[in-house]
Amino acid sequence: MKKYKLAHSPDADDIFMYYAIKFGWINTHEWIMDNGKWKIQKKYEFENTAEDIETLNQKTLKNIYDISAISFGAYPFLKDEYALLRCAVSFGYGYGPKLVKLKGKKLKPNFKVALSGKYTTNALLFKIYYPKARIVYKNFLEIEDAVLSGEVDAGVLIHESILHFSEKLEVEKEIWDIWQEFAEGLPLPLGGMAIRRSIPLLDAINIENILTKAVDIANRHKNILAKMLLERKLVRVDDKTLDKYLDMYANNKSVEMDEEQLNALNKLFEIGYKHNLTPHMEDVRKYLIPKEYKTLRMES
Repeated sequence: MKKYKLAHSPDADDIFMYYAIKFGWINTHEWIMDNGKWKIQKKYEFENTAEDIETLNQKTLKNIYDISAISFGAYPFLKDEYALLRCAVSFGYGYGPKLVKLKGKKLKPNFKVALSGKYTTNALLFKIYYPKARIVYKNFLEIEDAVLSGEVDAGVLIHESILHFSEKLEVEKEIWDIWQEFAEGLPLPLGGMAIRRSIPLLDAINIENILTKAVDIANRHKNILAKMLLERKLVRVDDKTLDKYLDMYANNKSVEMDEEQLNALNKLFEIGYKHNLTPHMEDVRKYLIPKEYKTLRMES
């Protein structure tokens, strides 16, 4: 049995996309011959950890995890050590993180802002659009209170925070709108999964297939899985908020990246490099797991 460290964020869509594996809905076994008899054994076991997305970005930079959720904004810094998986992705379609401030407050060009992390996608786009802003980094759960208390002039809300925030706050700018100024018509890339390149390629292909099946099955049995997550208090939100959030970030578009999403990633990496904020990237397709290797090997 092969054990791998898999990390995801504690927000509802990541938990939703992973827990089909945790609940045993996905086959991670294989048949082996033992003393002349066939028997089934567990081939892959995942030791899962939940941490906020910027912690995952930082730890993946240190090669802590075998497979990890990451911000797409972080991937150019990880490309040499990690391949990008096609599955368990989050893109915005007309929505995304929100820059909020106290109602009626006017922001100066050098306003102080709280962001959820240096390597997050929203931070990358924010820095391009607001180059004079003074940035402090906070856990995403602390950002709303920092704005309300006046510790910062504004903050970018992410995850479930975008759905419910204080009536004392108003949206100054949608990150979606910033993105559309650079990539009109393309979905907003937010987060995905990366896998360590040192993992044997056949295992990496099998792991990607397992994770893809997990997202697909979770999506096709959304009502059952959502109920199980709520009953076990594995998510921070109520049932209505969970349904709305999953509709946004854990849906048919989350199972496996399509061509439009890959093009959106290329655009994100292009503008990040153009503004000297991320390393150079070639076509993102070159950084994906080469799934055709398994077929070619079986044929040879």
